[in-house]
Amino acid sequence: MYKKVIASFMLTAQLLIQVLSFLSKKTVLFCLLISSSFSVFIVQAEQVSFNKKLVDEQYYFDYQWRDHNNTLQTIAFYLPQRDIFQRYRGFAIYQAKLAREYVNNELKRYFKKHPVSGVVLSFEEENGYFQVNIKSQKQALIEQVSAKISTLEQEFNLNYLEKNYYHQFTTPDQNRAIKPDHGKIASESVIDFKSLKTTILEKSSIRNIRKVTNYVLAFIQSIPYSTLESRVTSSGAGFSPPLKLLWENQGDCDSKVTLIAAILRALMPRIKMALIYIDNHAFIGIDADPIDSDVTVVFNGITYVLAEPTGPALMRLGELAPDSELAIHRGHYSLEEFHAKSKPMKTEGIENEFNENSEESLPLVIDDDDDAFEANLDPTDTPQG
Repeated sequence: MYKKVIASFMLTAQLLIQVLSFLSKKTVLFCLLISSSFSVFIVQAEQVSFNKKLVDEQYYFDYQWRDHNNTLQTIAFYLPQRDIFQRYRGFAIYQAKLAREYVNNELKRYFKKHPVSGVVLSFEEENGYFQVNIKSQKQALIEQVSAKISTLEQEFNLNYLEKNYYHQFTTPDQNRAIKPDHGKIASESVIDFKSLKTTILEKSSIRNIRKVTNYVLAFIQSIPYSTLESRVTSSGAGFSPPLKLLWENQGDCDSKVTLIAAILRALMPRIKMALIYIDNHAFIGIDADPIDSDVTVVFNGITYVLAEPTGPALMRLGELAPDSELAIHRGHYSLEEFHAKSKPMKTEGIENEFNENSEESLPLVIDDDDDAFEANLDPTDTPQG
């Protein structure tokens, strides 16, 4: 039996050799080029070391990793113990039943404070479903109150989502769903990373948007990856706000895109960014001058250069995995703008929105003891790390 298997294998091998011999040199060269192009995407991020220790009432975080050029990089910083364990302590997975209970309680409070003459309301729960019964001798009143209840339900539901750091979003398939509000969490987390500004700018050596972004990208890509639960059905399970991600030293793509959004916003308070979602994956987009090879999207007249913070593949600003790039080119994605608020936190930043000689070349607001600077992003600057 084994002899027959071996003989069959040898015959198959000989046939393959004969087929390959008919291939032209150009075809073989084409195959090699394709193979080599895909090899770019299999370079893995390497977190060389990670340590944390309590010093007084702060935790000291110390990281080492290999960047896109295989250069050893380091960063160390302190985070208050209280912030790590108290910030977003109440964040939990979204539960539709709890949301409905909140809405019902708010409806009761509203109509207790604003009763409608000639109308009797009752709130009932049956098999986990809540409903409001409206009784009145006047049909017009029933319709009027019913319309008011529908409006209030939407308002109270949005209030519940906002209070619990969730929001409604549109999936790439154009369906409505609920997920953590990554943009809001990133905005609120900016203050946690203000202290990293000087360190990161010194480490990246040049105050240049592309170089600084690539430094931060490699840092976050090297943090171990945890698989993303379904964004639509997981109800936020598995998502880690930035400080929790750093504490646990792991995160999924939604968690990592929130972390990099917070850090980059701390560094670049005025730069327009966007959070981009495809099925079970997420990127960040940055309003920077693209180079020819960059993967970009255009939204509301702004060209965003895309970046993959997830890892473990090491990718520079403008590079995406083939599947991700295909989804972008097909338009199968959703986008949420992540722009600075009208009054950003006090910080200096890396900006390329104004000309060097413009009177508006300063950041919107800077620290009193900081020197403002303008990063002159060269559009021809190649992504060398």
